[in-house]
Amino acid sequence: MPVLLEVIATTVADARFAAQAGADRLELVTAMGEGGLTPSIGLIEAVVNAVSIPVNVIVRPHSRSFVYDADDHALMLHDVRAVKAAGANGVVIGMLNVDGEIDREQLARAIDAADGLAVTFHRAFDEVLDQQKALDVLLGFNAVTNVLTSGGQPSVLNAEATIRALVRQAAGSHCTVLAGAGLTVDAVAGFVSRTQVQAVHFGSGVRVGGNGLAPIDIDKVARVRALLNA
Repeated sequence: MPVLLEVIATTVADARFAAQAGADRLELVTAMGEGGLTPSIGLIEAVVNAVSIPVNVIVRPHSRSFVYDADDHALMLHDVRAVKAAGANGVVIGMLNVDGEIDREQLARAIDAADGLAVTFHRAFDEVLDQQKALDVLLGFNAVTNVLTSGGQPSVLNAEATIRALVRQAAGSHCTVLAGAGLTVDAVAGFVSRTQVQAVHFGSGVRVGGNGLAPIDIDKVARVRALLNA
């Protein structure tokens, strides 16, 4: 089975280009320079209408931290419901407590608000104290279908052993390890072969000049798709 290719989109044009070049799924964000924040409802609806591939939308109210107070959390629940109403495939969320563990209560309430949408737990996972323990927590939530991680490193290319271990831990479950951050066109085939990941996530690596604020480079997305299909 070919490895799934998820690409970050920040505009309708990004979404169209990524879909046209062979992406399997989009992660829709705004403020990519801040690690991705919740996009506007107008953008979500426009992207869902523009492409036929699944659109997963980040719900992240600010880039200050992944520890959220009651107001932040209420806002996130509101946004999760709005994402569902806008026709998206899923939400991309993550929340930690002050002890560096997954906030199970907030996650459970967000899943409830998602009401059947696919749930990706995002790179808040890379700030937990114990990734093996955190993955066990996520495996206890049937709605969590992906965990996006760089293996706790700035670049996932420096965390191959960790990714390989997480892939083994999640094997046979409902949750896929989605490897991302720092992937490049040139490195992806070897990385996939060595880690056995079933899904990869590209942001800057498929943009013009490798710049996160630049447009999607259709040729780069197409090359990654071809490498993953090989």
